[in-house]
Amino acid sequence: MEFKDYYATLGLERGASDEEVRKAYRKLARKYHPDVSKEADAQVRMRDINEANDVLRDKEKRAAYDALADRVARAGAGAAGQGGGFQPPPGWDEGFEFHNRAGQGPADHAQFSEFFSSVFGKGAQRGAASGNYRARGEDHHAAIEISVEDAIHGAQRDIALRALETDAQGQPHFVNRTLTVKIPAGVHPGQFVRLTGHGMPGHGGEPAGDLYLEVRIAPHKLYRIEGNDLYMTLPVTPTEAALGAQVQVPTPSGGVVEVSIPPNARSGLKLRLKERGLPGKPPGHLYLLLDIALPPADTEAARKAYEQLAQAAPFNPRRHLGVEGGV
Repeated sequence: MEFKDYYATLGLERGASDEEVRKAYRKLARKYHPDVSKEADAQVRMRDINEANDVLRDKEKRAAYDALADRVARAGAGAAGQGGGFQPPPGWDEGFEFHNRAGQGPADHAQFSEFFSSVFGKGAQRGAASGNYRARGEDHHAAIEISVEDAIHGAQRDIALRALETDAQGQPHFVNRTLTVKIPAGVHPGQFVRLTGHGMPGHGGEPAGDLYLEVRIAPHKLYRIEGNDLYMTLPVTPTEAALGAQVQVPTPSGGVVEVSIPPNARSGLKLRLKERGLPGKPPGHLYLLLDIALPPADTEAARKAYEQLAQAAPFNPRRHLGVEGGV
């Protein structure tokens, strides 16, 4: 049996705060949860992540684990048992009483490592047997995809989720549930919407955990998101670009605005519509990237028009390359 470095499992330093533990767990859970991860070792990694989180989120277990780690560090090689490998020193847990977190009984920890069972198993069983342990429910995490319009105006959505729970016999199984979620206006990609009390149930009268929904914004046919700002490609004709024009543009919040195209505009020119992006403090902007769209020369009249333009306004876009004339 090996000694488990729970801090290393979550990518943390020894003195990490409770908030840092929560953030590290959420990040790794999103990456390795077997329902969404493509990693080959996702199931094993998720088990180790859950085990480390179970210990470091529980103040009693973490204090006991830190004390054990200090004792093992002082003992060095002497911490190995007769059969080799790590063995908890006799009486190391004196003065500690471990309460199960998130309403879980000993059966819920059956998937955890031999190290966990040897260190916390008996304490957990004592707490379960006494029926006196109290703990807030564990938080759950999921993702929800919304549209750009939903992010701007807010919305209400019904989402279906699968959650892993444990029955009275200690056997894990998936349950399906549908929740109605209110998306606040101005939500951004990567932001979390918290549903209070929709995580795992608490134990001993303690409240249930929360459900955190990570917001993802679906690709849009017109707009691209960068922070609070939105970007849109705006096609214009050669005449509009050369002479300048007033054109109508749809906005993500609804409606249409009139935009001035300056004379001699080039493809790639960026025009800003102030505070027409995602809501926020400060609100984002809508940027229009000009794209000059050439009419096809697919009729005799169109070809003659291009010929007349070439004669009336000779233009060589390759002059900077040091070449003259056409091909």
